[in-house]
Amino acid sequence: MKKLITLTVSAALLLAPFAYTINAPSLHLKVDAVSAASEEAPAATAKPAATPKATAKPTAKPTPKATAKPAATPKPTAKPAATAKPAATAKPAATPKATAKPSATAKPAATAKPAATAKPAATAKPTAKPVTVKESVYKDGVYVAYGNAYSKGTEGAKVTIKDGKIADIELMRTSPKLIDRNARDNYSGVWKAYGLMKDRLLGKTREGAAAVDAVSGATRTSDGWKLSVDRAFQRAQAEKPADAVYFAGDHMGVDPQGKYAVFNSYDGTSLTAVKVYPLTANGDFVDEKTYTAEQTAFIAAITPALLAHGTEALPVTGYELETKAAINAFWDAEQNASINNTSAYIDGFYSSYGTARSVGVERADIIIRNGKLVDVKLYRLGNNLLDRGATAYAEVVKANAPMTAKLLANGSYIANYEEKVDGISGATESSHGWNQAVERAYEKALKVKPAGLYFDGKFMGVDNQSKVMLLVDIAADQVTGIKLSLFGEDGKLIADDKLTAEQKTLVEQLTQGLLAQGVQAADVAGQEAVSAAAKAALADALTNASKVQGAYKDGTFTAFGDAYDKGTNRADVTLRNGKIVKVELFRVGMDMVDRGKLAYAEVVKAIPQLTASFMAAGTREGVQQVDAVSGATSSSEALKAAVDRAYGKAEITETDKNAYFDGIFIGVSTDKSVNVMVNVKYGEPVNMVVYYLDREGKVKTYSQLTAAEKAVKTELETTSSGYGLHKYGYKPAAFGNNADEKAISAKAVEAIKAALESAGK
Repeated sequence: MKKLITLTVSAALLLAPFAYTINAPSLHLKVDAVSAASEEAPAATAKPAATPKATAKPTAKPTPKATAKPAATPKPTAKPAATAKPAATAKPAATPKATAKPSATAKPAATAKPAATAKPAATAKPTAKPVTVKESVYKDGVYVAYGNAYSKGTEGAKVTIKDGKIADIELMRTSPKLIDRNARDNYSGVWKAYGLMKDRLLGKTREGAAAVDAVSGATRTSDGWKLSVDRAFQRAQAEKPADAVYFAGDHMGVDPQGKYAVFNSYDGTSLTAVKVYPLTANGDFVDEKTYTAEQTAFIAAITPALLAHGTEALPVTGYELETKAAINAFWDAEQNASINNTSAYIDGFYSSYGTARSVGVERADIIIRNGKLVDVKLYRLGNNLLDRGATAYAEVVKANAPMTAKLLANGSYIANYEEKVDGISGATESSHGWNQAVERAYEKALKVKPAGLYFDGKFMGVDNQSKVMLLVDIAADQVTGIKLSLFGEDGKLIADDKLTAEQKTLVEQLTQGLLAQGVQAADVAGQEAVSAAAKAALADALTNASKVQGAYKDGTFTAFGDAYDKGTNRADVTLRNGKIVKVELFRVGMDMVDRGKLAYAEVVKAIPQLTASFMAAGTREGVQQVDAVSGATSSSEALKAAVDRAYGKAEITETDKNAYFDGIFIGVSTDKSVNVMVNVKYGEPVNMVVYYLDREGKVKTYSQLTAAEKAVKTELETTSSGYGLHKYGYKPAAFGNNADEKAISAKAVEAIKAALESAGK
């Protein structure tokens, strides 16, 4: 009888020692999603409320709920849509003993070092009085809160509070849709503020955070972050004041479909005003001057209804769908304003899989806010666990958009999970897989984690070089079955009846070894490479089944190494569970076109060697240890930098939240006649060099340039000092004294924007 493998995912999990032997990434616990906007709109800075004393008790137990009716007339009688209750805290089952013995060569993960055994102090006296530890008035945990809203969005913070102090923090700046923006999409004064404010806030108490100085040039945003932090502390209070209902101020909410934004104003205990705004397809506010007659009529009808009745407002005749969207947005704003926000989930980005089968599996990437699904992307992966995109079955490709729309329309997805989103005709199996993937992603987001380290079900795992595929059955944190398949030279799975006798024996030996010893299974003699691939595939399956969110998003990310006056190097890196599963390397010219075999002979020879080395290394850290190829040292280092930057783009919680990577980046105009090289230091573009290209993509000499070309080149290269933000490094626009100069500068601006996009995180 086949033995069961006890699964344990933690620092001591089988994956930790395995990470050394096969470069399988250990699980990361950090998770996040975020938000952002512009610095241009002023807003009042609210002062944080006084910190409650540890001994202070409210005269009455706090009774306000997110659904509480405000005292003032008109009263919103609204009750928020049902929020899923967190699963009851289950007692953890006794940790099963791992049947796998650690490899003799396996090194423990750096974070898994046991603490030194404590020894009694020699001077300790038995008569010494015990030290009384003052209990914190704040509960440990992760809290998300937002500052006051305005037309560009709002500031937010995801704060990890431990022992009454900020243990970790993610600063956010949202779009009008209340989803975090890339730092570079904000006002330039904010770019440096992320890092400076994070450093100033880390380790602070509530009072200490309130006293932190704002960053010069980003005062409004800094104050918004401080207000967000103070509100996070208020939400963390173990005992809230009896009159603590809402954060006084303006609070914004958006329906999951992004149709309407609603601004609710509160005075602390009651709703005082409501404003409704339609949104564009891109999530921006519709200009009031362009409102249609229908939009104007609906807003006039729904605004007083929301003010009087909140989420209990009756549908506006003829605008039933719009009413539902506006009510959802009102509810969202109410939750953002509620001090006692009772969402069972931690806001952020989460990803998970549905049930695997031999032909592939579905994956869902979601963003949650206040327990609601506010963004979702659906994928259909092949049996190599790579996204099939438009090559998936036609009905599945066709089903993606309507299924996404249905999930977003459902909004409070898990609260209504008994009424699962209906499948799309012709793609029922994939629809079910997407439903299941979203449900599992939600479970990853729970504040109170249910018992168990893995989801029950069938999960697929593939080694990063697609040699072995496993279908792994998991129940109650145990592997109950493994189906192992081999990939052929053509990249397709070899059918069982097509296996040679030798291959059948190998499959049986590998399967038995994995069932008996997991990732510590001994290699099959003479088949060490396939054995390693099989263990890597098992590690991949276990990670896919884990209830812990990883540190990187899955997908393909493009990044560049540092450029010079002959071009640059590009890496297209596909990641799964933080592991490189595909990488394509290119040497591109000044026109940003792949030079292929026309590149330097040593570079042409180095690219396949580096590709193989990067795949073998498999991880972000491993790639940086790869030796440069002799004769192509500069390109080797540039390509390693490109891979590292691709990982930087994939980070869920950014290590350093900057607008741009430091380095040298080039961009080219649409017609490939103008190239601009941008040097980025400390996250800002500081100087630029302009090149003009001929039809073959070669750089023209200065003597070949027209007067207009020379004038544009001089302006861009001499207008900044090279130490601060370049004049054209933020929202560049065309310039010139005549039509020729304006035409050339417009092309140069195209190139600048392309270079900044290459440099962007």
